Amino acid sequence: MIALAVAAVWYSPAWLFLLIAVLLVVLACHEFAALAHASRLPFPTVVSTAAAALTCASFSHAVFGGAVSIPLDLVLLTAFVAIGALSLGSWRGGADAVASASAALLPCLYFGLPLGALLAIRETYGPSALFLLMLTVIVSDSSQYFVGRAFGRRKLAETISPKKTVEGAYGGFFFGTLLLVVLGGSWLPSMPIALRVLLGVTVVALGIAGDLFESMLKRSAGVKDSSALIPGHGGVLDRIDALLFAAPVYYVVLRYV
Repeated sequence: MIALAVAAVWYSPAWLFLLIAVLLVVLACHEFAALAHASRLPFPTVVSTAAAALTCASFSHAVFGGAVSIPLDLVLLTAFVAIGALSLGSWRGGADAVASASAALLPCLYFGLPLGALLAIRETYGPSALFLLMLTVIVSDSSQYFVGRAFGRRKLAETISPKKTVEGAYGGFFFGTLLLVVLGGSWLPSMPIALRVLLGVTVVALGIAGDLFESMLKRSAGVKDSSALIPGHGGVLDRIDALLFAAPVYYVVLRYV
């Protein structure tokens, strides 16, 4: 999986990377639909998936070879009106109106914006900037697992994810931040070391939050994995949950800070 990720980030042309990102959105929406249905919430899979995919694609300049630009505001406004109207038509008088409408709109924000941010990072700042984010999350996740297995005593969020420990989180913060600071010296040379430290800590913290957020959704729906797409590893959501929270802030820092 890491080899495929490296090949996609470093060697795929812009149009292919856009297709990969949109495919991830579609798969994530499919898994989210299953979580919504397990939670007994109606979910307009086709419309929500289309809205999330267009939200993601609006960040890219590779749509039809750069000949077409998809305005993000147009996508989000249209999605809001369309999904709101569908919610009106599908409500049957229960107590789930707020939850159903919110679930239908969430994929635009939860999948479309973060994966769109990954597209923009690669197109604007190059594969190295994107891979630095991905590698930081990978190293942080792995460190949390191994340090937690070796030294974990105190539960980090027992209600949401019983296996996560405070000690494992410390390991993730240390090794994840260290990697971003060291490699960032070459891959983000214009960023001061103090900002790299702060960014590393923030990326790790948001990665942990993203992991816990997805675990909360699964636990609420009563499932262990988002799907069985990847044997032994769950689904797409189980693999990208940390990136979904870390990518937006990483993108904002690169663009505006």
